[in-house]
Parts: sequence; structure tokens; C-alpha cells
Amino acid sequence: MTQESIIQDVHSKYPGKLTFRVIVTCVMAASGGLIFGYDHGVSGGVTSMDSFLKRFFPSVYEQEHNLKPSSNQYCKFNSQILTLFTSSLYISALIAGLAASSITRALGRRTTMILGGMFFVSGALLNGLAMDIWMLIAGRLLLGFGIGCANQSVPIYVSEMAPYKYRGGLNMCFQLSITIGIFSANLFNYYFSKIWNGEGWRLSLGLGAVPAVIFVVGSFCLPDSPNSLVARGHHDEARKELVKIRGTDDVDNEFRDIIAASEASDKVKHPWKTLLERKYRPQLCFAILIPFFQQFTGLNVITFYAPILFRTIGFGSQASLMSAAIIGSFKPISTLVSIFVVDKFGRRALFLEGGAQMLICQIIMTIAIAVTFGTDGNPGHLPKWYAITIVGVICVYVSGFAWSWGPLGWLVPSEIFPLEIRSACQSITVGVNMTSTFFIAQFFTEMLCHFKFGLFIFFGCFVVIMTTFIYKFLPETKGIPLEEMHMVWRQHPYWGKFLESENDKIQTSKTETKASI
Repeated sequence: MTQESIIQDVHSKYPGKLTFRVIVTCVMAASGGLIFGYDHGVSGGVTSMDSFLKRFFPSVYEQEHNLKPSSNQYCKFNSQILTLFTSSLYISALIAGLAASSITRALGRRTTMILGGMFFVSGALLNGLAMDIWMLIAGRLLLGFGIGCANQSVPIYVSEMAPYKYRGGLNMCFQLSITIGIFSANLFNYYFSKIWNGEGWRLSLGLGAVPAVIFVVGSFCLPDSPNSLVARGHHDEARKELVKIRGTDDVDNEFRDIIAASEASDKVKHPWKTLLERKYRPQLCFAILIPFFQQFTGLNVITFYAPILFRTIGFGSQASLMSAAIIGSFKPISTLVSIFVVDKFGRRALFLEGGAQMLICQIIMTIAIAVTFGTDGNPGHLPKWYAITIVGVICVYVSGFAWSWGPLGWLVPSEIFPLEIRSACQSITVGVNMTSTFFIAQFFTEMLCHFKFGLFIFFGCFVVIMTTFIYKFLPETKGIPLEEMHMVWRQHPYWGKFLESENDKIQTSKTETKASI
């Protein structure tokens, strides 16, 4: 059976449509991306503010203003304590993401989302009121717990609620929220840096509580997904919810498949051990490699440290913050493009185009910085046309990520996992994402100091590897219901080998389950 025949078969099997209830619930749940995005955007801007540096990181402030000699312009922001302010969040997010697997499975997606939002509110307020560095780090750890819970539960929730035909676009609302959060943080950093007697960084950090409160209140109003309700034994409630979100009473086929998947899931007592089985090798590989590659595109270097990067290569303080805001504005626009085309052109096409676009931009940035700034990073006066060119190339680079690896890095993993290992695999995805993000956040200034303009070559090599990997190994998943996703792996020339021994067993079990229902 080809992929086209699979899609034709499910068109008649799952006749649900896009309802207003689905749109509202998915968009509300996806607002969890605001807290993740806001933190992404706010940390880099705050760490470039002189008042913040002078209070918490005086040695970096002295070096940045040439009050302390530095051997290289690229190294003036190189402080592992400074980067720990940004990266500490991702350690706690890693722990929370792994722990959230059990919470999501036992208590449902909605409960995990509420818990994540409450952690984030606490962390944002503690950061905004910080008087000592320990308060900053403690606040960051609380923020990390919030992000770990939200990132583990939101993509799964949206994928389970959305009709298969619109799953890609609705799931990408999570990434859209992330980009809106980043852009908002960039703007607030720019305006707050000029007010409140140099204490504007408090407003930047504390304002993160606002989207978190919105997320918590919204999550209380959300229904749980039919898959989660069935998994916890609430079959009648699950069927009623399925009828509401599909806008039709003809949900018997989908409901039977959800029950069959849930019964298979109930037989799995140890999902962490089960996902190591050979038949789950494709999903496990993508759960690890997609989030890893997503972070090693180098995009988070721009997201976290754009103001620092711009100041390193000659921009003034306000100019660097404004440039970061301009770049941030391209992310939500590009993600909107992706939302409208992902279910038409598919996941693979966006992955491949985005990879090529980012690679070309990285090559241009490497040449431009190498020619103008050399190895000491001190060009003297920065020509206006050159500054505009650098910002423009980075905008194109960011756009390539924002309509490919950004949203797809969350969409594809959330839709390829079978129910019995879905929570565990999503926790692995979040864990790998947070670990890779921690590495980038913690060691970027060290890498910039040693690699200089070669830093973009480093990330460019990963873009080549990951684009080749997608071309070779990722099957197209658009238009395939979650409960039928196993068919895609069976048809793949490489991954099919891992499922050959399971094909007959799975089909027999599924037939017997449906017959008994």
C-alpha cells in the first residue's frame, strides 16, 4: 500500500472536520509556547544591558567596556558564570521534561500544562525581584521546570486534538507562540533598557509572568484529549469529546482505533524499557536526532545572544537590541507561512528547503565577518551599509529556520510516536532539546572566543549532516492519522526492516481488538 492509498483510505475512515472548538483549544494550548519563547528572547537582551552586568557580573562589565584588558574582541563577553544565568534553566527543564512523562500519562496532558505554567510564574517573579545572583539562578531553575512540563505536554495535546488533515498547521501554532514570545521579549528589552534608572531589566524578566498566567488560566478551561481520557478509563467522556471536536457523530472508526491503541498501551508497563525494542527504533532515532539537530542549526546563538553577538562585532548597545528586535519580527511571519503550507507541501519539503537556505546564509555570514573583522573582531567604524547587510542575511537565515526546523522540530516527533510510548518518547525529545540547548547557551561565548567567525562554519557542517539525514531517512507524515502512522514506517525502504517481524502480529492484534469492540 502506497502513502497515497493510505491517505485515500483514511479520508473515508475519519470524516471529521475542522471545528471552532478544535481551533480554540489548540491555539489556547499552543500559547504555552509564549513562555518558552519569551525566555529565549529576554535572556540575551538582559545579559547585554550595562546595568544588569554591572550589578551581577561586574567583571564582564569591566571587560566589555575595556576597563579590564582583553586579548581578543571576540572574548569580551566570555564568562561561564554569565552564560550559566541563561543555561541553568535548561538543566531543570531537562529534569522536568523527564518527570513530566509520568504525570502526563497518569494525570493527563492538561494537568501537566497547568503545573508548568505555575512554575514559570514563580520563576519570572523571582527573577524580576532578584537582589543577588542566587535569586537569579533559583528563578531560572523554576522557569526551567515550567518549560520542561509545557514542552512535554503541549505538542502531544495538540497532535491528539487536531484532525489529521490539519494537524501540521495546528501543531505549528506552538512554534508560532514561541516566535511571538521571542519578538515580544526583544521589543521589551529595547524599550525597558532605557527606563527606570537602569533597572529596566527587572521589568523584562518579571513580565514573563504575564504569558504564564494566561497559559495557566487557559489550561484550566481546556478539555483533556480523547486519547488521554481513554488511557485513564473515561471512555464515555472521551467519545463525547471526540464528537465535539470532530463536528460529527461518525467517529466510530477513530474511537475504536484510539481504544485499540490505548489497550496496546495498557499492556506496556514499562514504556521507557519498551521504547528500546527493535520495532520502535525509527521513533527513538527521530526522538533523539531531530531535537539535537534543531539546536545545532545555530539558530539559538542568534536567539539567545544576538545583542551580545552584535556588540562583539561593533554595534552599539541600543543598536544591538534594536537589531535583535528586527530579526525577531521575521520569526512569527515565517512561522505563519509554514502553518499554511506544511499540510500542503509536507514536512520533508520544508525540512530540505530550510536546511539549504540556512546553509547558504551561514556561508555568507562567515565570509562577511571574516573579511571585515578578521580574528581580532575589531573593525573600527562599522559602515551603515555593512550593518544593514549583516542584519538582512541573518533575517533570511532566521526565516529559513522559522518555517522549517523550528516548528517541524516539535511537530514531527509529536506525531510519529505510538500511544504506548508517546509520553516517554516526547520526554526524550524534550530532554535532548534541553540538553543541546544547555550546551549552546553555556558554551557559546567560549566557542565565539576560540572559533571566531569559524563558529558559523561549525554550525553549517551540522546543517549539511541533518539535511542529508532528513532526505535519506524521514518518511512523509502529512495527512496520516496518529493511529495509522505505523503504515508509514512499514513502507519505508530502510525502517521497514525493523518492523517486518512485527507486521503480522500487529495486524492480527488490531483485528481481534476491533472485533471484540
